[in-house]
Amino acid sequence: MQASDSSLVNSVRIQGHVSLTRKKRLFWLTASIAVLLIAMVVSLAIGSRPISVSTIIQILQGRDLGLDSAIIWEGRIPRTLNGLFVGMALGVSGALIQAITRNPLADPGILGVNVGASLAIAIGIVFLGVTTLWEFFIFSSVGALVTSLLVYAIGQTKGRPDPLKLTLAGVAIGAVLGGISSGLTLFNPNAFDAVRFWVVGSLDARTLDIPLFIAPVVTLGCLGAFALTPSLNAMGLGEALASTLGTHIVKVQAASLVIITLLCGCATAAAGPIGFVSLMMPHIARWMVGPDQRWIIPFCCLLTPILLLFSDIVGRVILTSELQVSVVTAFVGAPILIYLARKKSASQL
Repeated sequence: MQASDSSLVNSVRIQGHVSLTRKKRLFWLTASIAVLLIAMVVSLAIGSRPISVSTIIQILQGRDLGLDSAIIWEGRIPRTLNGLFVGMALGVSGALIQAITRNPLADPGILGVNVGASLAIAIGIVFLGVTTLWEFFIFSSVGALVTSLLVYAIGQTKGRPDPLKLTLAGVAIGAVLGGISSGLTLFNPNAFDAVRFWVVGSLDARTLDIPLFIAPVVTLGCLGAFALTPSLNAMGLGEALASTLGTHIVKVQAASLVIITLLCGCATAAAGPIGFVSLMMPHIARWMVGPDQRWIIPFCCLLTPILLLFSDIVGRVILTSELQVSVVTAFVGAPILIYLARKKSASQL
């Protein structure tokens, strides 16, 4: 009788914990959606010429208000949508990289993937004269894929990716590729402005074509990442145990690499290399909702655009000529990277 009562009490406790966890996740989900909507509205309102929310609503309803309408439709809507989809791409790619490498310091920036993508675009601009968004996407995707494979090949120990070696290889390769990108302007000084954009990174979309181009690719990539979440959860238990549970490790890693390449290619083609956000957001998502990838991936789709949009807003407020969003995210991300590096010993990475 006592054993039966004890089992009943434990069952009630477990159900209560699950219910509390679900409520916590739903709270954070609602809050994140609300903050993202606020960030998008503020992004439309703030700039060298402030525009009231009531005016924005009238413009979105189709009223022609002259200069304000031109600013909203030709400048701030493309920029805001760019921040939304680039943020989704960076957040999900960061979560995927950390999941398949089991490295808390992994992200497309630290592993050199973004730099490789931007270098490929710079090469296309300087030597081949590429100008279209489609060409930028092709070059950035190829650059991201080649860099990913190179870092993955170097960062292995006995045929398995080593978290510490991956990080060191990514930092080293990223530094070399970044130097090459800067040096390319020596071959064609006239291309300096175009190359500088791809080396620094900015959400300034210039036209609505850019976010509309990357939107379907980013959406499919995020859906593909979500489809992998059961396998990613299994891999989090260790590759040996995941294999016994029926997870095809190589297939999951290959699919993840394809998705990461597409997402990084889109993000770099639209905004250039933007660092640290892919590193931070998966950690914040895990703090909010726990280690379940079925929640981490969707939360990265919400949280990363929030950070990018507010960083872009801060850059617009600090300088009238606008501070690049990558500079703001670096100021925010560098202390977090130092904290994570100090928190995790090399043996724990």
